[in-house]
Amino acid sequence: MTMQSSAEHRAIAAIGQRLGPDVLTAVQALFRAEQDALAAVRPATASDLRYGVDPRQTLDLYVPSGAEGATVLLWVHGGGFVRGEKASPDHPFNAHVGRWAARSGMVGAVMNYRLAPDHGWPAGGEDVGAAIAWLVAHVAEHGGDPARIVVMGTSAGAVHVATHLRLRPDGGGMAAAVLLSGLYGFTPLDTRDTLYYGDAADYPERRPREAVVGTTMPLFVACAEHDPARFQTETVQLLAARLALHGTLTRSYIAGGHNHFSLACHIGGSDTRLTDEVLGFIADTIR
Repeated sequence: MTMQSSAEHRAIAAIGQRLGPDVLTAVQALFRAEQDALAAVRPATASDLRYGVDPRQTLDLYVPSGAEGATVLLWVHGGGFVRGEKASPDHPFNAHVGRWAARSGMVGAVMNYRLAPDHGWPAGGEDVGAAIAWLVAHVAEHGGDPARIVVMGTSAGAVHVATHLRLRPDGGGMAAAVLLSGLYGFTPLDTRDTLYYGDAADYPERRPREAVVGTTMPLFVACAEHDPARFQTETVQLLAARLALHGTLTRSYIAGGHNHFSLACHIGGSDTRLTDEVLGFIADTIR
């Protein structure tokens, strides 16, 4: 296990719980040099594979050399329901999770999905399901095991993974889920989230809370020390609700020294605390 550098820790603590494009840019700058260097040595194995008819319904694969029957990790990016890219020429982020998966012996899949306001609820959850279905049908051709698909999402991406569980309680081919700093329906809807969910009055019927509380699928839940209080509340209340229902705690992790953005941006870098926990979860639950 490798710890976070003191410089990163101080910089993120100074940012605190703030969100916004300027904060995202500042956080990405902390990890960009390291992620750029990693990007240079592992490009995508296959790009823009179509899992649906919409231009946004594409995914990239990162495959380790000699892969055969490997666990598959599907990454679902964040972006407040309205933005985000699986790969971009001007930054290494989101693709970095696919590269980390491949370095860890898994087939990494990084997806785009349809965005609000043009595509509202439940488009994101539907797209996660469609991407999983594509992987079930095709990932063996790329060295992956279609029976061992782990889906990992951050922020809005975690919401979409949870929504997929609401739409497909059987997982639809998903063997386990990793949810980072998601919103599951324990706190009131924020005004900006209505671009995806629609009118707040509809939210109780559209939230994925009951699905993620009730699922017996292997689940790993995390948030960050400097996440906004709303995301921390969602994580803590989800864990409490699952404890009350299932009688045992769900695998979970609070990422010390990280905030809402760095929780995802640092994946695959020198701070391995979160990824060590995720890899341990996968090893223990995906047989």
